[in-house]
Amino acid sequence: MTEVDERAGKRVGWVELYFDLVFVFAVGQVAHGIVADPHWARAAAALGLFATLWWTWIGFAVLYNRRGDDSRVADRLFVLAGTIPCGIAATQAHHVFEGHPAIFAAAMAGVRLILAAAHRWPRAGGDQRRIGWGYAVSAVLFGVSAVLPHYGFLWAFALVQEAGFLLLGDGRNRRRGERPTRAARWRLMLTPPRDPNLAVDSAHLAERFGLFMILLLGELVLTVGTAALERPADDLGYWLALAGGLVLAGALWWVYFSSAVEIYERMLGYSGGNPALAYSLYAGGHLMPAFALLLMAAGVNLSLHESPPHAAAWFTTAGLTIYLAGTRVFATGSRHWYFTLARVAALAATVNLALLDRVLPAPAVVLVIAGWAVGAAAVTAVIRQRTRARLGEDPVAFLRQVADRRRIEPEGGGRTEGGGRPEGSGGRTEGRGGRTEGGG
Repeated sequence: MTEVDERAGKRVGWVELYFDLVFVFAVGQVAHGIVADPHWARAAAALGLFATLWWTWIGFAVLYNRRGDDSRVADRLFVLAGTIPCGIAATQAHHVFEGHPAIFAAAMAGVRLILAAAHRWPRAGGDQRRIGWGYAVSAVLFGVSAVLPHYGFLWAFALVQEAGFLLLGDGRNRRRGERPTRAARWRLMLTPPRDPNLAVDSAHLAERFGLFMILLLGELVLTVGTAALERPADDLGYWLALAGGLVLAGALWWVYFSSAVEIYERMLGYSGGNPALAYSLYAGGHLMPAFALLLMAAGVNLSLHESPPHAAAWFTTAGLTIYLAGTRVFATGSRHWYFTLARVAALAATVNLALLDRVLPAPAVVLVIAGWAVGAAAVTAVIRQRTRARLGEDPVAFLRQVADRRRIEPEGGGRTEGGGRPEGSGGRTEGRGGRTEGGG
């Protein structure tokens, strides 16, 4: 397989990095909300709040991916304008937990008005204007929710319709009379969109999500540092928690950046920037692992308190389990039942590490969890090395196994050529600024 040039291609803009800093402040308040009231009901509310913020961030990520340019003043101004309502929303996150979402909802409406204006800019095409109208509808829904008691339903509807017009695939790719099976949907995900304006830049999207995951990992590191500062220096628990938290963050970094980020980018590149695949891998696929980082940050923070609640260990292990499941650490691609059983057993063992808090102090539990995460990272290194090799040989077969381990049969001439690419795809692989001819 020809190596892809890593130095060329669209890069993340400086204004995007600035926006992410402001946005991470907002999602950091979600983690602090869990620490303030460590119960599962609060964690569930935090997930809903995080999803609302997440799709707001997705809107700017997709906007800049498709048509953003740091050299254009208007593009930079739209992103900078978005930091103002996002900053306001960050300061109001705790009020949402208390049942007073008015200002937060108004801020979310303001963000979507900015996104609607950005997509309706005069040089935008018909597809961009359609997205602009969708964001205008979301702005109305969030605005109305500021004065209604049952705001959650309106927020959910707004987010679902945003997901529909932002990254879902081109329905024209589906042939008449074709049964909309899961196999057919996943096969179409490797087909480039007919409208080039709908394609996403795989290199930029991979880099943008990778940088955002780094910032979320930073929330865990900051939690360890700030919480440990409140403990006396001669306390053994201080050093155990400090070491465990940093080792845990490093292991989580290894799990994602040593293999997962490369595999996701390659798969999206093989598809020619298919928006439906981008939705599956990034917008939807990263939601739970990203929230898991905040849940672990809250759990580690609580573990460093003088009298840590019983939920502290469970937040940490549940977050680690969600993260490992979301990044598919133990997914081997094998169809044998015993591999599936081993994967389920490993995830069950991960979440049940919280039971150790009955016999060990909380900082020691954090250290044990960190050691378990290191082991998972080691397993990842072995499994993903084989996965990367199989991806280069036959991306269609790889996607089939990643999706649901069902055999995708070619339909109506959809046979594969040149290393497993769908016929008609041209055998071209878009990578980080480069391309590989001949299907890899």
